[in-house]
Amino acid sequence: MDSFFREVNGWIYFLGLLIWLMITIWGSFDIRSNYFVKTYCKGKTVGKTIAITFDDGPTPITKEVLNVLRKYNVKATFFCIGTQIEEHQDIFNAIFEEGHLIGNHSYSHDKKIGFFSTKKVVSEIQKNDLVIEKYLGKKTLLFRPPFGVTNPRFERAIKQTKHFVIGWNNRSLDTIMDDENKILKRISKKIMPGGIILLHDTSAKTVRVLEQLLLFLKTENYTVTPLDELLKIKAYEN
Repeated sequence: MDSFFREVNGWIYFLGLLIWLMITIWGSFDIRSNYFVKTYCKGKTVGKTIAITFDDGPTPITKEVLNVLRKYNVKATFFCIGTQIEEHQDIFNAIFEEGHLIGNHSYSHDKKIGFFSTKKVVSEIQKNDLVIEKYLGKKTLLFRPPFGVTNPRFERAIKQTKHFVIGWNNRSLDTIMDDENKILKRISKKIMPGGIILLHDTSAKTVRVLEQLLLFLKTENYTVTPLDELLKIKAYEN
């Protein structure tokens, strides 16, 4: 009988450990979970207002994105990578000069960043802060983790850098899907008041999807607003 209970207890311990591990993995890779880091994924509004965000730029495609946004008089938020800023300084300046918000998307966007130490995560964020500040003259308070990854090391890093962590609740998958109609349909069916849409200013298909999206939002009487206004937070340090 004792061996039976020991075996049962062993299985209970194993299942508990497995459940904890699954929750931890989910919390690390689903930025909306708020499991490790307080993350802004949606605005608190009942009105038809949303924000559009772009990751991984600036790139030459960013200029085409800016043209579409200008055409429809829409302001967006661009989460920029430090190495990309250094490579495309003129495009980066154009983003800000046209009235869009700038966010920090790490310096290198390293594929292994989820395994970085706290010290290295802090370095990635602060190094890009300095690059952004070099051209803007001020520090951005908006940070979006590469790949939307959060973990205890990111939690400790954010406490040091004091950024607002920005997620999304409407992921386009425009870097994975090739069919523009499917991308647009995926975004459109998840549009809701206070929503934050995630796009990438890295491919021509996204430019075409963006224009169709803005037309759709107009027919649905949605207003695209800057992220800081939607979330009622400061975008830049004084």
